[in-house]
Amino acid sequence: MSEANSTPPGLVDLASSRLGGIALLANDEFFAEKENLLKPARAVFLPDKYTDRGKWMDGWETRRRRTPGHDWCVVQLGVRGIIKQVDIDTSYFLGNHPTAASLDALFISGGFVADVAAVERLSWTEILGQSSLNPGSQNLFSVTSDETWTHVRLNIFPDGGVARFRVYGIVVPDQSKLRSGELVDLAAIENGGVALACSDMFFSSMNNLIMPGRAENMGDGWETKRRRGPGYDWLILKLGLAGTIRKIEVDTNHFKGNYPDMCSIDGCVARDASIDQLTSSDTTWREVLPKTKLQADTRHFFEHELSYIENCTHLRLNIYPDGGVSRLRVWGTPS
Repeated sequence: MSEANSTPPGLVDLASSRLGGIALLANDEFFAEKENLLKPARAVFLPDKYTDRGKWMDGWETRRRRTPGHDWCVVQLGVRGIIKQVDIDTSYFLGNHPTAASLDALFISGGFVADVAAVERLSWTEILGQSSLNPGSQNLFSVTSDETWTHVRLNIFPDGGVARFRVYGIVVPDQSKLRSGELVDLAAIENGGVALACSDMFFSSMNNLIMPGRAENMGDGWETKRRRGPGYDWLILKLGLAGTIRKIEVDTNHFKGNYPDMCSIDGCVARDASIDQLTSSDTTWREVLPKTKLQADTRHFFEHELSYIENCTHLRLNIYPDGGVSRLRVWGTPS
């Protein structure tokens, strides 16, 4: 399973570098740089690779601590949000992993402090108490706080290495950036959109569909396996901002011999619906875009073809019979 495919359903990696997450400050990064923590791909191990400081490791690794205290790294979230789960991944750190970790969080609207000494003077809130870590493992922890955060501080005890750090949660859009009457991408991940379920994502993750920017390559989209029986593939999105859809883009960028032949889009008003309800007959879907022919490696824009649904909360993209779509943009006016 790819890194993107391992994201818990209904949640987003708020710290993802693809969303603008940054490892800002660390008190120590002697053996391996803090920036490795937020790399999108899973960590790798190269047995024979060394640097002038020792064994090369694909993660953040501090020196062996000879004084009291612990090490830490501050991460600025790419999008602000409510944190529900964290993954402190110690893959390949076996004799050099931290014995425990904790997590503090902070909400600030301005710039972050520029020096290590000032970090301690900030009003941090502990959202995960000191918890034991297993070596060479994905260490998953639930977070019960319902507050919105912009920064987190990963504390490791007393020292050592962490390969990857994921902060899964719910995006809280900055409503102050929305202008009255202006079209907004209701499905964009930075506006709170999230992929909830799909029929298949064998080759690449459904989460890619609403990522910022155009796809970098064919792997940076949503692609299903080749369908050998009847039916079609589908994906359900929860819009970050409920509203009336005015314009849609279906982008098959990079998909040339494997783009869907056709697509259609349905919508519904189901604010509190569960994933099970949305994938069953309990939800009434209404046609937004009728079944429409697609082309390879093309940005398709639809406007006059759309049927409007006021206060639309969810969309279902249907592709016939299978294939890959790189991005879906859903412009509308928020309710």
